Amino acid sequence: MAQCRLYLEPDCLSRQLPPGSRPLAGGPYSFSRCIRALRDERGAVLRESLPLDELGDEAAGVLERLTAPRAPFAGVDMTGPSVMGIVNVTPDSFSDGGERYAAEQAIADGLAMWEAGVAFVDVGGESTRPGAEPVPDEEEKRRVLPVIRELSAAGVRVSIDSYHASVMEAAIEAGAAVINDITALTGDPHSLELVAESGLPVILMHMQGRPQTMQKSPSYEDVALDILDFLEQRIERCLEAGIERERIAVDPGVGFGKTLDHNLELLNRLSVFHTLGCPILLGASRKTFISQLCGKLEPGERVSGTMATLLAGWTRGVQMHRVHDVAQALQTIRVWQAIEGAVER
Repeated sequence: MAQCRLYLEPDCLSRQLPPGSRPLAGGPYSFSRCIRALRDERGAVLRESLPLDELGDEAAGVLERLTAPRAPFAGVDMTGPSVMGIVNVTPDSFSDGGERYAAEQAIADGLAMWEAGVAFVDVGGESTRPGAEPVPDEEEKRRVLPVIRELSAAGVRVSIDSYHASVMEAAIEAGAAVINDITALTGDPHSLELVAESGLPVILMHMQGRPQTMQKSPSYEDVALDILDFLEQRIERCLEAGIERERIAVDPGVGFGKTLDHNLELLNRLSVFHTLGCPILLGASRKTFISQLCGKLEPGERVSGTMATLLAGWTRGVQMHRVHDVAQALQTIRVWQAIEGAVER
């Protein structure tokens, strides 16, 4: 008999706390059933929905990671939703066409996002849109470092969106508080050691391929479980390097080497990633799949679709939401939370 790998996916998530239920990652949503998935060495998956008390002893460790409260990430509470504002200091971003390529504009917009209430401002100097070409490290530093210095000096919690170790190192010296790496610390042979020694928190993202190739026929046996396996392997590698789990967040990488069907299934099954025991970052802002669903839309016309993905993520326990449209995201969260908490249960 082939050896099987066990996965747990929360089923029937609710704001209520019925008997026998457990909180999802220590947050406001709970579940009393799980989809237990068993995948054999050939990739075949058997799924069944079971009450928590019927999952069996072999599921105890996975269930504990699924339910345990998350430690603060970079000083930000993870029991409620937080917003990460995007500042692309690039001439060729898919989303804003280079509106913030000038450092002065990037700084002003980053400060405005912070004052509006974001928990992070994510600064990047290389476009990662499909087909984008890499940027030399020195050019990437030229773009991002003035912005990071000014924002961090003003008290902004800055994350550096880069997979180049030399850029990460310079950004840390300039005041960056978080490393956000789309390659999950695989894109540069020096990045893992650098992050371990820095003591800073890191966000590990999944991407199939590289921006130049990632949308050329991406394929998976089971998109959510395949990505979960990859992220678990990267977490283990980080732990071996001395990066504590409390310093790690994960991003399943919506739109990075995924078809429309992959993205939709991934968004629907986001709660399975809580079994990794780390906070989850969702970055689906203005992505192409929204246009694929709703007709030909320019990136700036995809705000409503972005807010729909934000709510889908939050109701599946996602703690951090990376968005371009900060005001709309904060408003969506505040109204949703007010409605959800309007009646004592």
